[in-house]
Amino acid sequence: MSEAIRYLKNAKDILGKVPIEDNIYTDIKPVRESCGTAYLAILKGIDEYLIKRGVDEKDLPQSVDGYRNMLQRYLIIHNGKLLKGFEALYKELHIAGYYRGNLYSVDMIKAAMRDAKTFIDKIKVT
Repeated sequence: MSEAIRYLKNAKDILGKVPIEDNIYTDIKPVRESCGTAYLAILKGIDEYLIKRGVDEKDLPQSVDGYRNMLQRYLIIHNGKLLKGFEALYKELHIAGYYRGNLYSVDMIKAAMRDAKTFIDKIKVT
């Protein structure tokens, strides 16, 4: 999971440079970048897991639906909660945080980063 953890560290490093006032990030652009990078960390973690399970690199998912299908196919038998976790992180980090830029709260974003790390750790031990 070294690549996934590296992406997640990069996401946290980006956040560390963003000014905060009253527990709110004041510059949304780097916050969006950080959320996007954290979401990519999750995808990298899934990719690394799939490759470890014998999926050829050329057959890795190319869309969120592809990732859902691969999670159902390879991971749900080990941990049914992983698909729910993926869905929540997709909506929080990718849609709300990156795509729409709707996350400002330091606490919310830090919680999403912790959840991303937990998700990657769960995949690592599965």
